[in-house]
Amino acid sequence: MALYQISGLFTLRLSSFINAALSLTLLFCRGYSQEAPTKQIVALLGDDVVLPCFLKTPVDASQLQLEWARTHLTPGFIYMWEKNKENVELKQPSYIGRTSLSFYKPEHGNISLTLSKVQLSDQGPYRCLIPKLGQRSYVHLIVGSASTPVMKVMSNVSSRVVLQCESAGWYPEPELLWLDGEGNLLSAGPTETLRGPDDLYTVSSRVTVEKRHSNNITCRVQQRNTNQSRETHIHVPGSAVRKEPSATFIIVIVGLLWICTVVTVVWNFIPSKKPDPKEIETEKKTTKQKWTRAPADNTEIIAIKAVPPSEQLEDDTSAAEEIKEDEKEKKQKKQKYRISGSKKKAQI
Repeated sequence: MALYQISGLFTLRLSSFINAALSLTLLFCRGYSQEAPTKQIVALLGDDVVLPCFLKTPVDASQLQLEWARTHLTPGFIYMWEKNKENVELKQPSYIGRTSLSFYKPEHGNISLTLSKVQLSDQGPYRCLIPKLGQRSYVHLIVGSASTPVMKVMSNVSSRVVLQCESAGWYPEPELLWLDGEGNLLSAGPTETLRGPDDLYTVSSRVTVEKRHSNNITCRVQQRNTNQSRETHIHVPGSAVRKEPSATFIIVIVGLLWICTVVTVVWNFIPSKKPDPKEIETEKKTTKQKWTRAPADNTEIIAIKAVPPSEQLEDDTSAAEEIKEDEKEKKQKKQKYRISGSKKKAQI
């Protein structure tokens, strides 16, 4: 029984010693652990980016072996520092000349990596490792690409304008939004998305807007994962207000046109009245009687009347003939008078 108690006490003390040793080991290692073990970094295509990796305890990092790697690549090392220089024998070929260690203040434990001329293939997780300390951390790089959209007028008819917005060179796939002057979303057609051979996206969309006073339209293209947004503005001038004809005015115009049409048709179908020949003859005789000659002074009294030239010529001819006949009759009477007078003298 006593032996059993002694062995139990020994076991308890041994476990306590192990726990204490582990605690000291963890406390020692924590002094060399990197802060922020997992970070997400966003970089634009073609830019330079710094992948952070720090040690809390001020240690001269230049004297340690450091490894930056991508676990899905073979070889996976993109930068290896050992024996105070870079080891390029196992370096991934696509990263040659594009990585460098940021030894700003090695005594502060800065082992960040600078990646130049970021490519789309650079997107993904990166591991920072210190083999001697057994500490590692990960950085996830998100590569994005953005460009300013271009807006143009496709149609400008009546009181509406059709606008088109297009933006190329985006990554990842963005979304396109139309906004009015107050920032409200506009109802537009579906967004067309194309992905080119360079894996960059091109988006375009059209919208029809009314011409209003101070109508400012915005086309915004944004990518939430990369926190990128680009937009373009355009001012759509308001159109002059035109008064449309009322229904009453249209009815009145149509009614007048209908009445004019009926009157014209009826007028064309009514037979015209033919002049009576007797009336024409009577009128001619009346005109002839107006041509008279005064006996005292042998002057002519002519009634002025607006008659056609042809009728006036006929009247003048008939009047001259009557005068000639009168003169003949007078001459005949004079001759008869002279003959009778000579006969009387002969009888005497």
